[in-house]
Amino acid sequence: MAADQAVSPSPSLYRKVSEDIKAAIAAGGYAVGTRLPSESELAERYSVSRGTIRQAFAALRADGVIASRRGARRVVIGGPRVQSFGELLSFSRWARALGEVPSGRVVALQRRPAKPLEAERLAVPPAAPIYFLVRVRLLGGRPVMIERGAYPDRVGALVAGMDLEHGSITERLEELGIVFADAEHVIDAVPASAEDARLLGVSPRVPMLRERRLTTDQAGAPVEWSDDRYVGSAVAFSVHNSTAVNALSRTRARSAADKGPK
Repeated sequence: MAADQAVSPSPSLYRKVSEDIKAAIAAGGYAVGTRLPSESELAERYSVSRGTIRQAFAALRADGVIASRRGARRVVIGGPRVQSFGELLSFSRWARALGEVPSGRVVALQRRPAKPLEAERLAVPPAAPIYFLVRVRLLGGRPVMIERGAYPDRVGALVAGMDLEHGSITERLEELGIVFADAEHVIDAVPASAEDARLLGVSPRVPMLRERRLTTDQAGAPVEWSDDRYVGSAVAFSVHNSTAVNALSRTRARSAADKGPK
């Protein structure tokens, strides 16, 4: 049977192809505005039928990653924004470097006793007062991340006085003499909770990228313990490793090309 006459493509196969293409877009293999290879080229590359490729294109189009019109190749219109951990920079700086307009929507900000894990990570006594912030971060008005950040009392008191809808916590704290100098990141995948889904406008249990981060100042004192959850189709993470160093270095911001904390 000819490749373009094949029917009933395997769902798992076309999804694998669509995810591979999506990963290539996220990695910069296909820039926004460029055309993807033709159905026949991709069918040969992946050793699948053209029907499978059409299914993959349909999935990418449904995700808002590509656009197409009859008789023309599919054009890349979007993809996950790549967040690099090569530098420890703010969400706002990273977004502006992409040409996006960053903003936030405060869900809750409260001063309350620290929970056991928060006290441990922030190096404060059990039940010591801390500030806890829940904020939805937006790119161009679209929700892409929920941050849940805990701050020691001295830092949280400053955060409480900021413009959290439009301002950057990191940048404002730097102006006040508190520099986010180093961070430890733990990244994994989790299903969206009911609250995540409601705040981000996604389906419950959709895959999310979770970044748990402990940030310290230049003296090594904890200034933030955060649990950030990203819409997986909107943001991707990149990390550069080298045998020349023992661990990834986190330094004070030097350029606006990469992103770390908010």
